[in-house]
Amino acid sequence: MANILITGASSGIGARAAGILAARGHRVHGAARSTGAISRIEGVIPVALDLTDESSIRDAAAAASTTGPIDVLINCAGYGEFGSVEETSLADARAQLEVNVLGAVGLIQAVLPSMRQAGRGRIVNVSSLAGEFAAPLGGWYHASKFALEALSDSLRGEVARFGIDVTLVQPSYVATDWHDTAMEHLDHASANGPYASMAAAMRRYFSSPSLAKQMSSPADVAELIVRAALTAHPRTRYRIGPGAGLAVALSTILPDRAFDALTRKQFGYA
Repeated sequence: MANILITGASSGIGARAAGILAARGHRVHGAARSTGAISRIEGVIPVALDLTDESSIRDAAAAASTTGPIDVLINCAGYGEFGSVEETSLADARAQLEVNVLGAVGLIQAVLPSMRQAGRGRIVNVSSLAGEFAAPLGGWYHASKFALEALSDSLRGEVARFGIDVTLVQPSYVATDWHDTAMEHLDHASANGPYASMAAAMRRYFSSPSLAKQMSSPADVAELIVRAALTAHPRTRYRIGPGAGLAVALSTILPDRAFDALTRKQFGYA
């Protein structure tokens, strides 16, 4: 039985992954800013966590360690700060990096000493295909995922000799309310002004029935996270979503400006 700490466990993918892990007999600590929903997931121990607060991060790691050293950390929490680079405030950009990058790294720093001492451990960082290539109006979200990917790669090389594995899960589009939140941020930053037509095109794209058909289910992504957390010999990256592998391949094979044009066409930008 593994002692597991998973963030973003109050809803969506994180809640489903926490429930699956608990149902399989593991001791699961589900962390989020609000713990009411977590307390209703059978077998999951709620842990309060504010990823923008260093003391809260330390307290959450300590709380999850009361039942033994943390064997697996799953960084699943995150959101999308959408809007043009020009119009997104630096305060909103900092908040994006605090939650999606620095908060995750804070938890990693908190659990690594006990993992090193035990000579084993697993860190699963839930990234995105957005960490492989970037599109207009998602710059700060892409930046956060690019950073998480780079940090995971560096960390993997640093901790392998201590028996600790680091792996990434990279979903494409998933049928959750994540997109609604991202579009709220988009409207706040860029619904008016010089990028308004691009913002309108992006909203149309994310509300289109054709995109809905391409989305992975939260259950499928949760199962993949569980696999990344528990398999004996994990891959460095797990991708999920129709065409995920092709999208990454095109981003590396095509010249940059050709990929830019393909992206603009995909989102319907003029």
